Amino acid sequence: MEEPRIGVYICWCGTNIAKMVDVEQVTEQVSKLPHVVVSKNYKYMCSDPGQELIACDIQEHKLNRIVVAACSPRIHELTFRRALEKAGLNAYLFEMANIREQDSWVHDNREEATRKAIELVAASISRVKYHEPLDKRSVTINPATLVIGGGVAGMSAALEVANAGREVYLVEKSDRLGGLVNHLDLTYPYLYDAGSMLETLLRRTLNHPHIKVFCDTTVEKVDGFIGNFTTTILTENQQPVTLTFGNIIVSTGLKPFDASRVGEYGYGRLPDVLTSVEFEDMLRSGQILTRSGKPPQNIAIIHCVGSRNTEFHEYCSRTCCQVALKFANQIRTLLPDSNIFDLYADMRAFGKGCEELYTETSRKNITFMMFDQQKEMPQIIRSIDPADPHMLIFFREKISGLGLEVPADLIILMVGMEAHEDVKDVAHAVGISVCGNQFFIEKHPKLDPVATTTAGVYIVGNCQGPKGIPDAISQAKAAAARVLATINQGSVFVEVTTAQVNEAICCGCQTCILVCPYSAIHFDQNKRVSVVNEVLCKGCGTCGSTCPTGAIRSKHFTDQQILSQIAGLMEMTLKIN
Repeated sequence: MEEPRIGVYICWCGTNIAKMVDVEQVTEQVSKLPHVVVSKNYKYMCSDPGQELIACDIQEHKLNRIVVAACSPRIHELTFRRALEKAGLNAYLFEMANIREQDSWVHDNREEATRKAIELVAASISRVKYHEPLDKRSVTINPATLVIGGGVAGMSAALEVANAGREVYLVEKSDRLGGLVNHLDLTYPYLYDAGSMLETLLRRTLNHPHIKVFCDTTVEKVDGFIGNFTTTILTENQQPVTLTFGNIIVSTGLKPFDASRVGEYGYGRLPDVLTSVEFEDMLRSGQILTRSGKPPQNIAIIHCVGSRNTEFHEYCSRTCCQVALKFANQIRTLLPDSNIFDLYADMRAFGKGCEELYTETSRKNITFMMFDQQKEMPQIIRSIDPADPHMLIFFREKISGLGLEVPADLIILMVGMEAHEDVKDVAHAVGISVCGNQFFIEKHPKLDPVATTTAGVYIVGNCQGPKGIPDAISQAKAAAARVLATINQGSVFVEVTTAQVNEAICCGCQTCILVCPYSAIHFDQNKRVSVVNEVLCKGCGTCGSTCPTGAIRSKHFTDQQILSQIAGLMEMTLKIN
């Protein structure tokens, strides 16, 4: 192995790191370590000038190893690897120390944080000495695409890909396309007709020559890897159909919260308590009537049903406030003399045109009242007078502090959105993960919001988190652009930090096959050893940690590299102490 010539670069990250870590001291201390040829710091290492600084030093000082101390490798490791490649250095002769999330952001003592930063950088320097060049590997891309979920986001993504002349398989588990938009009357904030928009999407999708639609169909399992996926589906007539495709777009959406779980609101017990979805259907009929067939005089809208509550879902469902404002405007148009009461926990009218909708609505004689979502939920009871079918809402108005009674002939519950029951089945089928709220997890919320950690699988629309129609369509078009980019390239590079088996010491116990989460290992019956499919392998290391003989080695995460990192950390700790 050639003599290591290491360049170390410490990032200020503006003030994110520098406010808690003495960057200058870190730079000075690590410059004294063996094999460190260059030690510098810069305010933003990920910027173009920061990358250029590294590239120039590689050429000038003949560096063959690079360490960058900055933010999480999840954010910018790929950025710096590309910088190395541009300078003619193998991308894997690089190591990144996280001194932001693991140091400056979690400490309030500048001296101790600086000590820790020095230790983390020293550990990375010790490790990078044992890094080895790894060669890139590419796979060809099947130009067909599978879209799972036929709502607005799914159809938009399918059309975008199909309009480029590529084949699309659109799989929908229900008997019709459109998802929840099938129930909408008007869209916010401009009160456009939802039916006309949906009809246009449906017509274009169903008549497109490059889109094959499968309704009443689910995807049970997907095999393969980016560029070369395959699945067998059972169509509505129970005929198996095998599909092959190169990319997957998941757009399975969400479902309305079950309002009967909130006992205080009496949904399912009080006949004139409706959910927002049911009220949309009423609006589509053109009339607002109580169960007795009479126009209501007093109408109440209650926000955050199932959302922003520790007992149900703590997250905000994003669209409910805007839909409630839309309802208030529609009610005022259809029942101009009615009394409209809007009971909200917080008014979150964000998005283009939505704050303006709130302002306009507030000028239409709508009574807005605030309640405490956590401590004092509104209570709904039927009037004690048997001859009076009205309801009463009891709650403490948060701004005034007064206990109020609000009469209501009709109550609309703004139900939040939650994941479908089969979300984990879908996640397992395509090899992606879900968060604690059962939404699919993107690769990075800012830098890669539609991709997932499984190459070739993208998530769009509400399955990634609650959002309105414009945001869902924007995500769909973004994912379609990513898919088309890979198709047009013809091939893509795949991860090379994968596992490999030393057949000489493999005992054939197949433990690695049982624990592999990506089904990337199979057993060779002739050789009686395990074999890794390096295209499927994601380098998670699970197999290596369970192998009883140590036959499995993870590239870029060898025992020597990990142990040297630990040794470097401990050695610097002892020196500082």
